[in-house]
Amino acid sequence: MAGVRPVPKKAYHHNQIQTLDIVLLIILTLFGVAIILPFINVAAISFSTQQEYLKSTVLLIPTEITLENFKALFEDGRIWVGYRTTLLLLLIGLPLNMFLTTSMAYGLSRPDFPFKRFFIYFVVVTLLFHGGIVPMYLLMKQLQLINTIWSVVLAYGVNSFYLIIMMNYFMSLPISLMESAKLDGAGEWRILFSIILPLSMPIIATIILFYAVDRWNEWFNAMIFIRKGSLVVLQLALRSIVIDSQISQQMNISNVQTDVKFSEGMKMAAVIVTMIPIMCVFPFLQKHFVKGMLVGAIKA
Repeated sequence: MAGVRPVPKKAYHHNQIQTLDIVLLIILTLFGVAIILPFINVAAISFSTQQEYLKSTVLLIPTEITLENFKALFEDGRIWVGYRTTLLLLLIGLPLNMFLTTSMAYGLSRPDFPFKRFFIYFVVVTLLFHGGIVPMYLLMKQLQLINTIWSVVLAYGVNSFYLIIMMNYFMSLPISLMESAKLDGAGEWRILFSIILPLSMPIIATIILFYAVDRWNEWFNAMIFIRKGSLVVLQLALRSIVIDSQISQQMNISNVQTDVKFSEGMKMAAVIVTMIPIMCVFPFLQKHFVKGMLVGAIKA
């Protein structure tokens, strides 16, 4: 049997589960459980009664499902004002964020851009240092934008971290595509919208998701610049509703009343109401998310 070659021993163990695989599986399972259980607990408390919550604060499946917490939350008109303001902020601010970030990232990704290194350093410095809220407030006051939605929209134009990720992704694209388009007479804007953006859907979807989450969770700038009750954002509206319910419960704690609101249940219902809309957006962008993050992060 001189013509038969012996099979290497490693070939027999190629598809076998190693000890390291089992250890990694256990660790990842524990991490998954640690992430999922708090979310299930929040959802269970939001659908439970106060009596059931007092028996056990760690709930996974409520025995008496109720919608009173959500009913008490939505009966307050402030939550609808918050939804309207936050959606308006999202519709105006997200396109502005994407336009500024995309155009600046494209410019900095071009090798022949004048003073490119200076502007990149300038962007990196903003990651470490910030002028503070007082100069920003004085600027908005001078521009007469206080108590308007534009103060919140313009206070957050470009995120430096997202800009660097998008710039690195644009730099990973072949420079020959842009040079060929320029030889055919295309301008910079034509190259950006007709060639670069169609090839950059992974990073575009990723940055859209990042900015959408930021705009949806916006509260600090709105708290500083806006005092009108008709322009309160969703996060601050939910906060005020929960605080009012807690105060009401403490004032009536000594009286036996059946109409006292379950403040902890309303708080968890507020968390669910805040998370669900933005979670519904993620599945549509998920297929682009991983590729956009990987290429944008590792390319320099």
